[in-house]
Amino acid sequence: MNHKHLHYFWTVARLGGVSRAAEQLDLTPQTISGQLRQLENELGAALFRPSGRGLELTDAGRMALSYADEILHLESEMKQALLARQQRPMPILRIGIADVVPKSFAYRLLAPVGKLPEPVRLVCREGSIDMLLAELALHHLDMVVADRPMPSGLAIRGHSHKLGESTLAFFAAESLCPEPPAFPECLNNAPLLLPGGHAAVRGLIDRWFSDQRLTPRLMGEFDDGALMKAFGQAGAGFFPGPAVLADEIHSRYNTPCVGRVEEIHESFWAITAERRISHPSIATIIDSARTALTPDLSHQHPGTSASPIGDPHASK
Repeated sequence: MNHKHLHYFWTVARLGGVSRAAEQLDLTPQTISGQLRQLENELGAALFRPSGRGLELTDAGRMALSYADEILHLESEMKQALLARQQRPMPILRIGIADVVPKSFAYRLLAPVGKLPEPVRLVCREGSIDMLLAELALHHLDMVVADRPMPSGLAIRGHSHKLGESTLAFFAAESLCPEPPAFPECLNNAPLLLPGGHAAVRGLIDRWFSDQRLTPRLMGEFDDGALMKAFGQAGAGFFPGPAVLADEIHSRYNTPCVGRVEEIHESFWAITAERRISHPSIATIIDSARTALTPDLSHQHPGTSASPIGDPHASK
């Protein structure tokens, strides 16, 4: 049945004539009459009969009108329900990102939230892990992404979920890169930019330099990894980053990867108030992170602590 025909019939029946219905619908009376005839032909019954200057419903017409009332009422309810659904506030997902977590990784981590069937409004907070865990304890955050599991001894209820890890790499502006890069010797007495002391990877980097008997010139320490990379882009020094993000770091900051440190693995964790992940958005984030952070061990080979880019052994 043509829904338009049903609407015209309902209007004529309520107003008692074709002319009045045509005026309300902004159509010609001939159009309304033609549509009514098509509906009557389809139903196999006359719906109106002449009554003075107007029309009145036949018995079949009164029966059809009762159904038309119900159909059009349901149509109105459907439109209102859909409109209310669109206007209903979206659920909010509050994520804390530790300031040492690379921004590009944080984006990779959170991007799948925008593709969920049910829209979610994302609220991101950045800061130190201590501040973010305090917010988690107060239920101001749903999850914290950090470079370490939840520290022991805190009077905060929380559970750590390992997302994955990546070997460490060093990057530098092309003006600092030797040809070919003799890694890690190129770092000796070279300008160096490092994450701040509260980054979990910082102690590992310091010990590695000591083990390798390398003494770079520390030119800056940064709590914000993006700021460190911006200084590195300007040629202020070599800087570390996750090897799994090497292509992206090179592309975004024009800083080639000069070598990998296979012994150092930078880990990333999700910390939640609940042990069991029930929130579908958080489950999606954790799954996507574990896909993006498969341990990057394909470049490892025995007896070598660092792999220069271009080393034929690096791909073994």
